[in-house]
Amino acid sequence: MSTCEQLELADTRLRVAGGRGETAGNPAWAGVVSLSLGIFAIVMSEFLPASLLPRVAEDLRVSAGAAGQAVSVTAFAAALAALVISVVLPRADRRHVMIVLTVLAAVSDLIVAIAPNLYVLLAARLLLGVALGGFWAMAAAMAAHLVPTDHVGRALTVINSGVSGATVAAVPLGAWLGGVWGWRGVFLLGAGVAVLAVIAQAATLPNVTPAAAGGLRALGSVLRSSIVLVGLFAILLIFGGHFSGFTYIRTAVQDLSGIDDAGFAVLLLVFGVASFLGTVLSGPLADRAPLVGVFLFPAALGVGMLVMRLTGGSVVGLFIAAAVWGLAFGGVPTTILSWGARTEPARLEQIGGAIVTVCNIGIAVGATVGGVLVDGVSASTPLLVGGVASIGGAAVLVTARRRRQR
Repeated sequence: MSTCEQLELADTRLRVAGGRGETAGNPAWAGVVSLSLGIFAIVMSEFLPASLLPRVAEDLRVSAGAAGQAVSVTAFAAALAALVISVVLPRADRRHVMIVLTVLAAVSDLIVAIAPNLYVLLAARLLLGVALGGFWAMAAAMAAHLVPTDHVGRALTVINSGVSGATVAAVPLGAWLGGVWGWRGVFLLGAGVAVLAVIAQAATLPNVTPAAAGGLRALGSVLRSSIVLVGLFAILLIFGGHFSGFTYIRTAVQDLSGIDDAGFAVLLLVFGVASFLGTVLSGPLADRAPLVGVFLFPAALGVGMLVMRLTGGSVVGLFIAAAVWGLAFGGVPTTILSWGARTEPARLEQIGGAIVTVCNIGIAVGATVGGVLVDGVSASTPLLVGGVASIGGAAVLVTARRRRQR
């Protein structure tokens, strides 16, 4: 997750190309916008801990590493939900499912805002994980039902803008508002945004009959491929490395430079804008030079993390590192999904689902390892370990790509 959501959206774009829009002649653009608002609310809530971690830890009287597990439990729940929701609810009206999942996100934020201790907060974040995994597993496929086939790409762009909006604006805004309202007030705001999304979805989404679920046999065939397994391990390293550092970026930056809340909010904004630019650049590169993109973006991600750690407290250096890191991470989802599509062109749905699940596991593992390093070594150590892991993942992934080309 994230940009794990972008993986699922891009995967669906591949799967529905040449497909059939079920509302041809009557596109439900308002419903598409409501899905975008829902993704914005959920993704914003997912990453709020990264900007509020020191405040949460201090208020709940726990270590920063312990508080960072709010990201880990969310990712674990999302990984499971993304795999099983269509199996558990094979016949459920997708309109009702999307609304209930967004309600879960609102309830999660509300409970977090009033949580008396870390255990209640983590339980609430499990609910958010279910909402996150289930929502992105269905949102893009549902969009294909809302507009004609020749408008699906535009619909997915609208939905994906919710992810970009949360990355560029919501988290930096949360960092700033945390200093004004306190961290609990920021989560109350997140609950309010989710409620607005619920209202919009209830007013605009039509009833949608679920499509047939994919078979377990096809998924098993994908997972028996040695090239796929090597690639998934590389993706685990890349996402685990990224989130080992990003989850604790506020703590690390504070330790390295003592930057204040306003400065940190600007730093996150730089990261988000650069990430959006990386997303834009990654598509043409994935088409024209896939091997270059598969190595370049993950490797640059690791370099950005290492540079941030080695700036020596220079604020200018921190901002340059954040820009490189953000630009690189923005390009990762498209390039690794492109690798998956070229590796298993006949099983796009299965390889896409495997990548999304592994990316969520990477988020959880990265946040967990990062927490151990923050508590046991130093606040900035996850930047070193995560940077090395990401560069290693890039090398492994490009090796798997070359093996496929032979």
